[in-house]
Amino acid sequence: MKLIWRLKSLNKYNNWIFKLAIATLLLGFAFRLLFYQSSSFEPNIETAFADSTELSKEPVSSVDISKPPPVTVDIPKPPLAADIPKPTSSANTSKDSLSADLQEPDDETPQKGKCDLFTGDWIPNPSGPMYTNSTCSLIEGHQNCMRNGRTDSGYLFWRWNPRDCQLPPFNAQRFLEVMRNKRWALIGDSISRNHVQSLLCILSTCCYIDFANCMMHHLQSYPKNLMHIYKGLIMWLASEIAVTNMIRHVSKVKVEQAVEVYHDEEYKSKRWHFPSYNFTISNIWSPFLVKAAIFEDNDGVSTSEVQLQLDKLDTNWTNLYQGLDYMIISTGKWFLKAAIYHENDTVVGCHICPGRNLTEKGFVFAYEKALRYVMNFIATSKHKGLIFFRTSTPDHFENGEWHNGGNCTKTTPAKEGEIELKDLNKILRTVELAEFEKASAKAAENGLNLKLLDFTNLLLSRPDGHPGPYRQFHPFAQDKNAKVQNDCLHWCLPGPIDYWNDVIMEMAING
Repeated sequence: MKLIWRLKSLNKYNNWIFKLAIATLLLGFAFRLLFYQSSSFEPNIETAFADSTELSKEPVSSVDISKPPPVTVDIPKPPLAADIPKPTSSANTSKDSLSADLQEPDDETPQKGKCDLFTGDWIPNPSGPMYTNSTCSLIEGHQNCMRNGRTDSGYLFWRWNPRDCQLPPFNAQRFLEVMRNKRWALIGDSISRNHVQSLLCILSTCCYIDFANCMMHHLQSYPKNLMHIYKGLIMWLASEIAVTNMIRHVSKVKVEQAVEVYHDEEYKSKRWHFPSYNFTISNIWSPFLVKAAIFEDNDGVSTSEVQLQLDKLDTNWTNLYQGLDYMIISTGKWFLKAAIYHENDTVVGCHICPGRNLTEKGFVFAYEKALRYVMNFIATSKHKGLIFFRTSTPDHFENGEWHNGGNCTKTTPAKEGEIELKDLNKILRTVELAEFEKASAKAAENGLNLKLLDFTNLLLSRPDGHPGPYRQFHPFAQDKNAKVQNDCLHWCLPGPIDYWNDVIMEMAING
């Protein structure tokens, strides 16, 4: 009610102030363009990826989808949307927390080629996320933290900032133009599904350019006296816009709604199409990347060990592999599950299989073998597109794990060095980096474009970004002390995972 009252109040009494501020700002930009010869607002990104062969690809035809997806949890009917409030007091944006306020642009631009997009800090972002659950209907219930009643909002007002270079915000229109007639796929487990929803939300209902960051970037070409004047005005406007949700009138533009054109029987693999661009994004369910028989329900309860074929690739993704222009491949935590391992159609051992009279091999044995087989397939495939291999992501369970009451109660990003990567995450990442290094050398020899996405540092400091108990709809509505399942592995949407897309766009298009 407070937020609604404030909106009405602003509309009634302060509308003229907002208009005057916008007019003053635009007048300043016009003055700058006329007398100081500033550069254009957006960099000229070459569309070198679209060649004549790819442009001739036939559009993806839609299919009728009438069957509703299976319900995984019994929850009350949710409200339609939840507005984004002003950052709460829990969002500590002081210099002692993670970073100072938005810095004045440096006179010296970092040299190209020295940019490490994966080493940086989370800095305050007054304008907030690029979408909400009111602008995107594609958010899965378990990650829809605002709808599910999460009470704090500070986690929404941070953005990733690499230390030695500038990272432009995701530009949906530019991305779609470059990806015309292209095919993307995100291949892996539920984190890949989490990510594809983030990307689709930004593309379907998005901000062309984050208001404050766009303006601050443009101020780099201003004389110092004008820059100081307009910096204060921009930050005030960005704050007011975020609070009153008026940002949609300034910079949120509907680009195009993604159309779901395919799903498998279990609704785990899906494909979406952007008709105006003949661009498709697929989420391909393949948690092991190799062939596996899984006996597990949607809540993670297993009735038997996974039967894992370490020398047979999962055809869910290999059958589509050569037809994809871009893909992000990942795996990881599923290898920690109880499993029986097969090679050459023969059982060779297991992991967590008491009473089976089999040799305990451990998950590292299986992970190294499976990942080596996958990476060798990629490195020798002569694929002509761009392939990203993403390392597994850290979780932030405390006081237990997923299955035994673990939780994650933090509401602000962690300071550098405050959180250490867990031993299991270290082991998985060590295997991933070792196998990638071997494959990348072979890929380079074969002219394959293989790149690494290692978001470990980016996510390790965001224990506040998980759904926690809000994977369910209003979990404490009936009992404030209820014991509920916590999710400290996946990410709220909107949330920290959205900034993966900034990095990926920079690597795929500008890199």
